[in-house]
Amino acid sequence: MKKVYLDHAATTAIAPEVIEAMLASMKEDYGNPSSTHSFGRQAKSSIELARKSIAKSIQATASEIVFTSCGTESNNWVFRNAIDHLQVQRIITSPTEHHAVLHTLEEMTQNSEVALVLLNIHPDGQPDLVQLEELLAADVKTLVSLMHVNNETGVVTDIQKVGELCRTHQAFFHSDTVQSMGKTPIDVQQLPIDFLVASAHKFNGPKGIGFLYIRKGLSMQSMLLGGEQEKGLRAGTESVHNIIGMAKALEISLEQLAPHQAHIVSLRTYLLSALQEHFPGYKINGSANGFYNILNVMLPFTADKTAMILFHLDMKGIAVSRGSACQSGSISPSHVLAQMLSEDDLQKPSLRISLSHLNTHDDLDYLIEALKTV
Repeated sequence: MKKVYLDHAATTAIAPEVIEAMLASMKEDYGNPSSTHSFGRQAKSSIELARKSIAKSIQATASEIVFTSCGTESNNWVFRNAIDHLQVQRIITSPTEHHAVLHTLEEMTQNSEVALVLLNIHPDGQPDLVQLEELLAADVKTLVSLMHVNNETGVVTDIQKVGELCRTHQAFFHSDTVQSMGKTPIDVQQLPIDFLVASAHKFNGPKGIGFLYIRKGLSMQSMLLGGEQEKGLRAGTESVHNIIGMAKALEISLEQLAPHQAHIVSLRTYLLSALQEHFPGYKINGSANGFYNILNVMLPFTADKTAMILFHLDMKGIAVSRGSACQSGSISPSHVLAQMLSEDDLQKPSLRISLSHLNTHDDLDYLIEALKTV
């Protein structure tokens, strides 16, 4: 059976060069980075070189990068720190954030005095930044959390503008850049942002490793207690080979960004043309000018085909999704699309097709032919 992977927003294949770098690290960097002997010093040196590489990729300093296990951990840490240590009185976010943000904030603010405010969402999926500016005008100590690229629709938030609004009104700004890191340039010298979150497995790195950018001068409390790893902020022996793999993956992603992006944009254009030809009633969920590798489309099928469409495609070896991989198995409508679509449209089948430089035009032809048989 032909296999076609079109779910790169869920996770990506580890690049061969990354695997090589990780294998070398596992062979050579087996010392405990906290040990003072030469084996430990070598492992520690590898970690710090990786930290410098990642920092350079976003124009940060090495001291502003802390390694974590994933985006979810980083988000939890930022929010707990904001509530308990920075003592914010209000957190503003949107109802279309990833559940790593929404569920975490709902739980953390439920029995606290911190207010959780959800912005209105426009029909194209954009958060209402006029409303944000009005809210920030009030003299309330605030953290704003808005993701850069929506993981289900590819809607791109103008985080430059959000950061400038936050800076003007002395609010903290946190952004989940899990879907955009490695796929577009990010420069924290130009971007007014306080906390930035990324996860390696979204840019052809290993799973189980991510990083958190913390703007210099901001105070953070330890989330994991124990040893003095990560400047005492995150206890626990570092996953050296995963850190090496993440740094290598980000380096490669940015080095090859221009050709990879051009290829993916050509695939997206080809797919939209094919959908128009074979399924002329299709609609794009969110902005037509969304992030280049994510396309969320509503297909002109009857509602009764909604439940089986993913199973049908999977049986033909095609991997796509209805939304976040973290919601796989859920029969509930997407919380993101629920903010954007009518009740009738929510019942129709919508697919998230997320592309990579590894995909081909043949992959998309195969998808179209499979959809014809639904």
